Amino acid sequence: MTTQADYIRFAALGDSATLGLDDPVDRGWRGWARLLSDAIATAHQVSFCNLALPGATVSEVREHQLPLALAHRPVIASLVVGLNDAMRSTWDARRIREDLLHCARELAESGAMVITARFHDHGRAIGLPGFLARPLARRIAELNGIYDEVHELYGVLRIDLGPDGAAAHRDFWAHDRLHPSELGHRHVAVRVARLLNAEGLEFELPSLVCTGPRVGRVKGAQVLATEAAPWIARRIRDLTPHAGRLLVRQVRLRW
Repeated sequence: MTTQADYIRFAALGDSATLGLDDPVDRGWRGWARLLSDAIATAHQVSFCNLALPGATVSEVREHQLPLALAHRPVIASLVVGLNDAMRSTWDARRIREDLLHCARELAESGAMVITARFHDHGRAIGLPGFLARPLARRIAELNGIYDEVHELYGVLRIDLGPDGAAAHRDFWAHDRLHPSELGHRHVAVRVARLLNAEGLEFELPSLVCTGPRVGRVKGAQVLATEAAPWIARRIRDLTPHAGRLLVRQVRLRW
C-alpha cells in the first residue's frame, strides 16, 4: 500500500455497528468507518461508500452490498457482519461460512485490502442470562472460526475484540448496550487505523476525544426500556429453542 498521498476508495460492508448507530451527527450516523475515512482524508483523497444497514445478515451483505462495493473499486474494504445471524433462529453456520468466504474472496481478488474482526462475548456485554448467553457464545465462537479461515485464506487485516480490554468497559457501549458508544466507535477506528499505518498507508490516527452530547441516566433508562428490552425479548424467542435442544442433548449424553 502506498505511503504517498493517493486516491483511496473505501467501501464499508456490514450492519448497524458499521453504519454508526449510537454515534449521532447532524447528518445522521457517523461511526467507526466514517471516523476512519475522515482520518485517512487528512493525508489522502478519499471516496467513502458506507453500504452497511441495520439488521443486515451475511447473506444480505453478499446479495445486496457486495455488488455495490465491487462497483466502487475499493482500495480498502471492511467486512464486519454476522452478529445478527448469531442472534436469530435462522442461524446456519454452513451457509454463513459460504457467504463470508465468497465476499472476502471477491473483495480480495478485486485488489482491495480487506478488514474484518473477531467478535467478543456479546451476550456478556449485554448482560444476557446464562441460558441465552451460552448458545450465543457458541455461535460467536463458530463465527470467529469462520473469520479465522477468511484470514488464513486471504491474508486480511483484522481486529480482535475478544481480548480487547476496552470492549469490556461500560463506556465502550451505548445505553442500549447493543452498539458501541461514540467512544467505542472511536476506539475501533483507531485500532483499524493502526493496522493500515502498519501496512504503509500513512495518516494521523483518529482522535479518542468524544465530541457528541452525553446521554443522561434518565434518557439512558428510556433507551433500555424502549429499545433494549424489546430486542432481548425477540432474542429470547430466537435463542431459547436452540438452548432447549442443547439441554436435551446434554441430558441424553449423561444418561
